Amino acid sequence: MRAWRTTRPGPLTDRPLALGRELLPRPTSKDLLVRVLACGVCRTDLHVVEGELPPHRLNVVPGHEVIGEVVGVGDEAGGRFSVGQRVGVAWLRGTCGHCRYCVRGDENLCPYSTYTGWDADGGYAEYTTVPADYALELPTGYPIVELAPLLCAGIIGYRSLLRADLPEGGRLGIYGFGGSAHLTAQVALARGARVHVMTRGAEARELAFGLGAASVQGASDPPPEPLDSAILFAPAGDLVPPALEALDAGGTLALAGIHLSDIPPLNYQRDLFRERQLRSVTANTRDDAREFLAFAQQHRLRVSAHRYPLDAADKALADLAGGVFGGAAVLVP
Repeated sequence: MRAWRTTRPGPLTDRPLALGRELLPRPTSKDLLVRVLACGVCRTDLHVVEGELPPHRLNVVPGHEVIGEVVGVGDEAGGRFSVGQRVGVAWLRGTCGHCRYCVRGDENLCPYSTYTGWDADGGYAEYTTVPADYALELPTGYPIVELAPLLCAGIIGYRSLLRADLPEGGRLGIYGFGGSAHLTAQVALARGARVHVMTRGAEARELAFGLGAASVQGASDPPPEPLDSAILFAPAGDLVPPALEALDAGGTLALAGIHLSDIPPLNYQRDLFRERQLRSVTANTRDDAREFLAFAQQHRLRVSAHRYPLDAADKALADLAGGVFGGAAVLVP
């Protein structure tokens, strides 16, 4: 099979990825062997490839928004999936199941958690594996290229919306408008929110208006009204102060990324007083994934997906880093 490996994490200009041919992966008895039909290109992949996230596995295959077809089922993989069935392979790949976080329902905080495309080979390849207990059933009615971004961009956006504590009919601010943000905005709009978007890209601004945003302005510009909640999707710490300033009293800002540049000093009176909250978002639980995918089944989401051939994974990452497109990029073998 063809597969991209992160041979030397670093800037994209140093060509940290290498495409090669290799044997198919060997699944364990609890795994599914999956033929990759499509794999989304996530900003987390960029952080892994460029070394902003410390390597967990040398020469790892990135990619954790995988739509695949089951071609093999391990002897201990249970009966949920069968050969020929389509499945989703997402970021969360394993948890211990018995630590205090797992027991209380916060498996995303498990200190022994593992992740697709970071701890184990992911979907920038023609085949991959996934533990059957962490494979996801997919909503119907979506082309495979549109399904792929749901598996991280959609799921982590949904988790971020929960963390932002948006009240019913509330005012939501979204900072950055890429793959995750454009899906999260649709969930909020479907629930009656007014959405204000702050972003730098012309295509992203056009997409935001097309999806029904009440306003769209520059990345650090103030929205036209105070916000009940906000989500920062852009990995830019310097946007935290203006996002906090935009909150109404009692508002919450959720930081959606796994990586963020340094946050400038905050002024307590201006940025945090009057019970404004700042929350981080760490991965997601399988319950988050199932809830979001059920929502996607009931509400036909508009997915802005840009197709790239598998051989052009390095270009897709470069285009993501450069803000070339709004929405999400998807690799198709």
